[in-house]
Amino acid sequence: MKGLKILVTGGAGFIGSNIADAYIKAGHSVVIVDNLSTGKKENLNPKAKFYNADITDEKKIAQIFEREKPDIVNHHAAQIDVRKSLADPVFDAETNVIGTVNLLQNSVKNKVKKFIFASSGGVMYGECGKKAPTEKETPRPLSPYGITKHAVEHYLDFYAETYGLKYVMFRYGNVYGPRQDPHGEAGVVAIFINRILATEGSPCGADEPINIFGDGEQMRDYVFVSDIVRANLKALQKGENEIFNIGTGRTKSVNQLFYELSKITGYSQKPVYKPQRTGELFKSSLDVKKAKKILGWSAEVDFTEGLKKTYEYFKNANTRG
Repeated sequence: MKGLKILVTGGAGFIGSNIADAYIKAGHSVVIVDNLSTGKKENLNPKAKFYNADITDEKKIAQIFEREKPDIVNHHAAQIDVRKSLADPVFDAETNVIGTVNLLQNSVKNKVKKFIFASSGGVMYGECGKKAPTEKETPRPLSPYGITKHAVEHYLDFYAETYGLKYVMFRYGNVYGPRQDPHGEAGVVAIFINRILATEGSPCGADEPINIFGDGEQMRDYVFVSDIVRANLKALQKGENEIFNIGTGRTKSVNQLFYELSKITGYSQKPVYKPQRTGELFKSSLDVKKAKKILGWSAEVDFTEGLKKTYEYFKNANTRG
């Protein structure tokens, strides 16, 4: 299916920009909405139409929808910092709940065919035991950020039932890869690589130790961004009013991540262990069988391969910079 007009919110960000590129490559027309609070202009595809706008701005968003009349909305704009959500839950709710409802209202008004929403498997299920949770598991978010994602899932059910708006919800694992932001609240992969590259560029080679919070045995499902992109391509044609866990179905510890990156990069320093941070889960895992059954999707990028690709991207970006 070609020739769709797709509005991508957060399209200047890490995941959203990769998705926008893939949609354009597949022959679709892309409109990007991003307020550039965390997104970067250099991530914007030159073939996309760009609006510098906040999703909470009712007037501006209404004008964009009326002008562009998108067939599909792919919603990746969000406040994603868990610790910021703990410190300022009001801002978190305004962005993630009110902003999304603003998009949903305009989607209904302008007869959008499908709404693709980036939820979070990493925070939705709370602490995970030996058995990875399926999409049927009762959500147990333990942070305001997770609560807002869960709230939006209920809003999507409401808009589907009341207005017939079709949706696909993706509960992502820990996404990593090119364009991930290593500054501030970001994925641990990008943070570690940024520290390694800073050390490589240091005259004494010891300026940037890698900090690990807790004992480093925290478990996560790390999924490469190109696999996330493929799921978002699949969702254009498959999945109707469904929730999908999107991950590899396997977990790795932070210690495993550190030592794998050390092998890839030749980094020789030992990590510095610091006290566990408030609000951090010990184990997050995902059962991904439903995505394979309905979407025909499964992760393809091996953990080591993904880390190598991510490291090469950041290394080349540093060279260019």
